[in-house]
Amino acid sequence: MKGLPSAAPSSPLKMIIIIDGIVYFLEVPQGLGLGGQRLAESELGWNRDTIRKGIRELESGITCVDNMSGKGRYKAEEHFPNLLEDIKNIVDSQSQIDPSFKSQRLYTRFSAAEVRKQLIEKYGYSDESLHTSETIRVKLNDLGYKLRRVKKVQPQKNSTN
Repeated sequence: MKGLPSAAPSSPLKMIIIIDGIVYFLEVPQGLGLGGQRLAESELGWNRDTIRKGIRELESGITCVDNMSGKGRYKAEEHFPNLLEDIKNIVDSQSQIDPSFKSQRLYTRFSAAEVRKQLIEKYGYSDESLHTSETIRVKLNDLGYKLRRVKKVQPQKNSTN
């Protein structure tokens, strides 16, 4: 890497990065002196804000806790608490168990788009606020429904030989 001091394979700079990970990852910019953060950003691809945060953590001894678990998109059932129950009510009336009784999956005649349409008509969800058919399809799969045409069981031929 250009710009970084050349170091032998046994150099503490390289060993520290490989062995101990993120704790010592932050000692590299400090060891590089003035402009070390900028150099580590351009040569190693590290984010300067993350480097600064880590240096502050090392100096103060206090670990900064980020709210990563609080970020992201809410699930559909958090927006609509009764959504899964309403989907079950719609689909249960038109579902059948696996005709061969080999699995516990339920087969339904409704498509995800039809379930979405029924949610709007029967349960008063608005078209704008209700999630897409793709989300409804995922929820149907999570509930154990299989969106396939219901097959009729073919009668077994009895051979009386």
